[in-house]
Amino acid sequence: MKSLPLEGRMEGEGCPPNSGIIKVMTADVTVGYSLNIAFNSSSRYISYMEAENHTRVSEFFLQGLSDDPELQPLLFGLFLFMYLVTVLGNLLIILAILSDSHLHTPMYFFLSNLSSVDICFISTTIPKMLLNIQAHSKDISYTGCLIQVYFFMIFAGMDGFLLTVMAYDRFVAICHPLRYTIIMNPRLCGLLVPVCWFIIFCVSLIHVLLMRQLTFCPGTEIPHFFCEVVQILKVACSDTLINNIFLYVSTAILGVFPLLGILFSYSLIVSSLMRISSAAGKHKAFSTCGSHLSVVSLYYGTSLGLYFSPSATHSSQSSVGSVMYTVVTPMLNPFIYSLRNKDVKGALGRLHSRALCL
Repeated sequence: MKSLPLEGRMEGEGCPPNSGIIKVMTADVTVGYSLNIAFNSSSRYISYMEAENHTRVSEFFLQGLSDDPELQPLLFGLFLFMYLVTVLGNLLIILAILSDSHLHTPMYFFLSNLSSVDICFISTTIPKMLLNIQAHSKDISYTGCLIQVYFFMIFAGMDGFLLTVMAYDRFVAICHPLRYTIIMNPRLCGLLVPVCWFIIFCVSLIHVLLMRQLTFCPGTEIPHFFCEVVQILKVACSDTLINNIFLYVSTAILGVFPLLGILFSYSLIVSSLMRISSAAGKHKAFSTCGSHLSVVSLYYGTSLGLYFSPSATHSSQSSVGSVMYTVVTPMLNPFIYSLRNKDVKGALGRLHSRALCL
């Protein structure tokens, strides 16, 4: 019996030519497509889990000022002493101003606010540092770090704003002495402080909300003794472009503009003093600015020296430099105002006499 060719058999059986090849190719494509979907799904799942791990970082590690165990007791004692001196010194300034009716003026109203802010400023960072040294730990929770950033920016910015308002107060007192009580009335003084608080609250809140969008790798170590915005942005695992842009904007709002306001006020003061003929008159007028100028020079000198010096990129120099304007400046402010200001010195003396009589 004559066998039919392969093509004939396939046609006779009702199968189109090359249908076997087509079936094999179709099966291969189906299997490949399924494998591709499974691979993409697993890749997405792994990426999702990695993002979740980065986002859900529960804590950071603060590098601190030194890793040497022998220095920890010394650092603890030193910073505890500076913290207590700062709090007690600024509390004395506040009590002296509140208890003495002669100091119920705009200048000392702003000074009492500055002392209150300085207490809060140093309390934002040093207690956590002391706690970590005592517990031989370096960790800080993710939420605690964001809270520290928020309040640190608030009180650091408020320091600059209050120094600017005090410079304006000195300008009005020297350049417009007859209209001083009219211009610097209680309503204006009571309005300036809340406006400053409102601006700083908004800027700090935006900073924290932007930081919440960042992702961090587990075990992230911050090369500082507290959560500073610049250092946190450096260790983030995601893109920080928007954060850096807003950092420059907030630096201009909270740092550059207040400094320009202070310089402008003092330029007008100097211009007004140049028109005074007697040297005694110039000295008497400018002596009221001595304490404020000392505090401004100390605050802005240390902060600008830290961020614009060539060594600012090194974490050790940055940490030591930060101590100057976060700890030393709030500690020295009460001494500057009590030693260089006769009114405050007299009020402290009367406060001491009342305390002895109790």
